Amino acid sequence: QVQLVESGGGLVQTGGSLRLSCAASGRTFENYALGWFRQAPGKEREFVAVITWSDSSTRYADSVKGRFTISRDIAWNTVYLQMNNLRSEDTAVYYCAADGSGRGYSGRYYYNYWGQGTQVTVSS
Repeated sequence: QVQLVESGGGLVQTGGSLRLSCAASGRTFENYALGWFRQAPGKEREFVAVITWSDSSTRYADSVKGRFTISRDIAWNTVYLQMNNLRSEDTAVYYCAADGSGRGYSGRYYYNYWGQGTQVTVSS
């Protein structure tokens, strides 16, 4: 059974930085893509970024390009989301998700497994 555990959320001021971590366990992930989504109160869950485990190719939502960086550590089975220059509109619960097909698409329906989420709050 795949398990995804997020950590690293918190409260930060506008312009600040946070790094989220997602520890993945339960199987090997060489054919997977791991992504980050977020959901603000009253809004749909939206795609943030994804990385394919095999070749480390990445994709980002337009709203975070140039500010967020997704990466992975094979040895620790961990995916990171480095978030810089944070804005109030980045406030949301951030979820880690795994796509067993490894396609790295942005649609949330491709993702089979989800973590419990970690809260990120950006204050002005």
